[in-house]
Amino acid sequence: MALTPSTMLPLGTPAPDFALPDTDGKTVRLADFAGAPALVVAFICNHCPYVKHVRHAFRDLAEELQGQGVAVVAISANDVTSHPDDSPEKMAEEKASVGYTFPYLYDESQAVAKAYRAACTPDFYVFDRDRRLAYRGQLDDSRPGNDIPPSGKDLRAAVAAVLAGRPAPAEQKPSIGCNIKWKPGQEPDYAGGA
Repeated sequence: MALTPSTMLPLGTPAPDFALPDTDGKTVRLADFAGAPALVVAFICNHCPYVKHVRHAFRDLAEELQGQGVAVVAISANDVTSHPDDSPEKMAEEKASVGYTFPYLYDESQAVAKAYRAACTPDFYVFDRDRRLAYRGQLDDSRPGNDIPPSGKDLRAAVAAVLAGRPAPAEQKPSIGCNIKWKPGQEPDYAGGA
């Protein structure tokens, strides 16, 4: 496991397009969320201890945000040859077990992860109504072993600002977690040999 921070994609970046299968086989597209006042995109997976540490807090926050009309989507881009626990079948089990109320998509080609410059799991992005990047980074300061309970405060504050028509907080801390498991020869230039 390589401990990896977010790349911190430049604020204002337009949301990269995607069309990926959900755990039920339905294709979900960026355009499906066109009416939402904000969009949260999370790169997660099943096996990562950093995701496991925050998954219930993220689930709870996602439900709260969806109740405010915010669109939430999670994407797994890990190579399932090297990490079979992240396969689409296991993703479906994880979605049911944790109780995710949002689409959990599989980026088999890893092209969407590269378009977002996603580097780690978990990695969070908030896009405004115009689908411009307003926030990227951590859910909160909680990490496995640091005794800070997961609360979702950083992501919650960013979404609240976007919904109120204000800029997201200026201080945005990178998320930290396991590196995305790139397919051999597919590592992006920003991955640092992960």
